[in-house]
Amino acid sequence: MISLAATFERGHMSGEDPERLGRLIGSSKRAVVFTGAGISTESGIPDFRSPGGIWTKMMPIDFDEYVRSAEARRESWRRRFAMEGSWREARPNAGHQAVADLVSRGIVSHVITQNIDNLHQESGVSAEQVIELHGNTRYAKCLDCNQRMEIGEIRAMFEEKGEPPDCPSCGGIVKTATISFGQAMPEAEMERAERATRACDLFIVLGSSLVVYPAAGFPILAKRCGARLAIVNREPTEQDEFADLVIHAEIGATMGTAVRTLAWARH
Repeated sequence: MISLAATFERGHMSGEDPERLGRLIGSSKRAVVFTGAGISTESGIPDFRSPGGIWTKMMPIDFDEYVRSAEARRESWRRRFAMEGSWREARPNAGHQAVADLVSRGIVSHVITQNIDNLHQESGVSAEQVIELHGNTRYAKCLDCNQRMEIGEIRAMFEEKGEPPDCPSCGGIVKTATISFGQAMPEAEMERAERATRACDLFIVLGSSLVVYPAAGFPILAKRCGARLAIVNREPTEQDEFADLVIHAEIGATMGTAVRTLAWARH
């Protein structure tokens, strides 16, 4: 097993750290990017888990409760529609664009994301290269037959009748295409993420606190498979000590500088 004793950049970002990240990226043949809420807060998407985040103000609704209780489903949809403005107005930021640039150059093979906001796809990354571990809130699915439904049509029915609609095909329960507390992780996406992680030579974490498992296990898996690990997050994480480079700073500015360094780093 590969030792996890790695170079640890402690505490803060120096002026040269984005350039160092750029050089790491420039020397990579197959990188993977792993994103969490921190990249999307720079687009105005509220954080869920951090102090002051949504889940500190209201308890999340457990999956079993959602299935069991019509009232829980009504409350879940009420919350979703209350946040519609945030989802609709959010646009990919400089961090998303930098990641999309690396994908387009063939440096990054996949983007593994804990986010549910669809911003990586909107930034230009193909859906086939985005691995959504926690699903996507921009549409809904039937829990029984998996038929897709659009949020707009569900909202129209909800506002008309005060009830979330059942699936028009099979009558099953409809839910946003996200993974709730108590709901099983998507097996296909987890398998894809594991394959991408094992195959990479550089694993870049952007804006994740790395506390939610099993997703947070991927950076360690990458290290054990011989990849270098870079973490860019405003706050320290429990995995900083295992990383080859840690930068505590804004993601958009950091990644923008790193990408601009690439042309020089590849010579």
